[in-house]
Amino acid sequence: MKRTYTYTVNGKTVERQYSYIPFRYIWAFMLSAFMVLSIIAIVVALCYYVPYFYVAAWLTEMGCVLKIISSDDNPDYKVPWLLFVLILPIVGFMLYFLFYSRKIKNKYVKRLNYIKDKYYKVNQDELFNYLKLENITAYNQAKMLCNIADAGLFRNTKVKYFTLGEEMLPEMVQDIKNAKKFIYLEYFIIEHGEFWDKIHQALLEKVREGVEVKLVYDDIGCMTKLPGNFAKSLTKEGIQALPFGRLRGSADSEFNNRSHRKMLIIDGYIGYTGGVNIADEYINVGSKFGHWKDTGVRLEGEAVWELTELFLFDYGMNDPNKPEFNHELYPVHKTEGMGYVIPFGDGPSPMFERRVGKSVIQNILASSKKYVWMTSPYLIIDNDLCQSIESAALRGVDVRIIVPHIPDKKIVFEITKSFYSRLKKAGVKIYEYTPGFIHAKSYLCDDEYAMIGTINLDYRSLVHHFENGVWMYRTDAIKDIRADFEDTISKSQEILDEQIKVKPFKRFVRAVVRIFAPLL
Repeated sequence: MKRTYTYTVNGKTVERQYSYIPFRYIWAFMLSAFMVLSIIAIVVALCYYVPYFYVAAWLTEMGCVLKIISSDDNPDYKVPWLLFVLILPIVGFMLYFLFYSRKIKNKYVKRLNYIKDKYYKVNQDELFNYLKLENITAYNQAKMLCNIADAGLFRNTKVKYFTLGEEMLPEMVQDIKNAKKFIYLEYFIIEHGEFWDKIHQALLEKVREGVEVKLVYDDIGCMTKLPGNFAKSLTKEGIQALPFGRLRGSADSEFNNRSHRKMLIIDGYIGYTGGVNIADEYINVGSKFGHWKDTGVRLEGEAVWELTELFLFDYGMNDPNKPEFNHELYPVHKTEGMGYVIPFGDGPSPMFERRVGKSVIQNILASSKKYVWMTSPYLIIDNDLCQSIESAALRGVDVRIIVPHIPDKKIVFEITKSFYSRLKKAGVKIYEYTPGFIHAKSYLCDDEYAMIGTINLDYRSLVHHFENGVWMYRTDAIKDIRADFEDTISKSQEILDEQIKVKPFKRFVRAVVRIFAPLL
């Protein structure tokens, strides 16, 4: 199947044609389905034809139930799996064996251990001592984050905040054009269009100048956006491109652990991140969901080392050959910048044993005194995080959450709305961004703390995906983030009690869907 994609660049209409769903994706899904059905069919046949085999199956099912109950996983994640195992005999526990685990494979762990040897190594005890004397609460937040994310605390870094994707694009292109040594890009979505063409042309210019360019894009995220041979075509142009988690048709959790990260790293001292992918709707060109609101940050200084490190992890994990890096990855770049910065990553174990993004949000909520304002395109949270939000509001903290008014996924939006009533009862203010779709993942607290990154308030981000963010304390960008929140709230409508009343049938549907929300 072919899809024609038309867009305008500099007044000219450009038309592209590529596979709507490239054949290799169709093959991978078919192979996975065949493997799952074959395994289930074999077990069912053994239960039917082999005497007493059903007893072994029943004992296995009970073992799965006990394992799920006794695991350290979040109860919200356990419930749907318990239902699968108990309601669907044989099929349920076979699906459990195939898809329950969220750990990355051992072959990837070996590659990651190789990359770890190239980590920057800096003694940060003195910097932590300065922060401890300045603010013990900020110190505690930073210490926790650095410990669970294996990240570093930085001070010599400028932070610039962008209120929209179209504000970021010109500076991204200019910084790419100024690159001298290397350019690293990692994005969940890349799509042909004006945004990608400007980035692509700038990258090709740097390749011709001898600058090293590496690019990682998520294979599933770009499934309907790019041709199946996209990586090969870029490699021929001199851009070393890799799909993250390339689909091969394995009956395992390869569909869960995607890279939702969005990073551009230039020469190890300039870095961009936030909610902005490389596709035209992120710069409000051809958006189907009204005005597309997104945010991002530009880092300049030593904190970019962390983004470099995260990229090397993801590139190395998806490269079957041990990558060679012949340039200086972590240049010393003394920059005058206020406050403290921690760029960090999040993802499945064994890279991250704890849920980093969720812990950061809960810590911000727990230490808040005046207000916590948040934006997220989705609001699908577990009971722990929901209680943290409620607790802050019940303490008198002004908690506000801004979500889209025009959704990109209607079923997900219904789940989002199902949380309105509970949160509002605790005093949380819910807003919908009236002009369109808000994709920003922004968190602000007390004019002192902020987090900008890729982390949504949903299970995909908080549990399954590889994510990244930037925690900030008293940086120059805080006042700009505050001003943008005020402007966004002024353009949004607050959800009132009478607006959340729904008919019994819709309540039933929402309740059923919410049970399985952790698996969506």
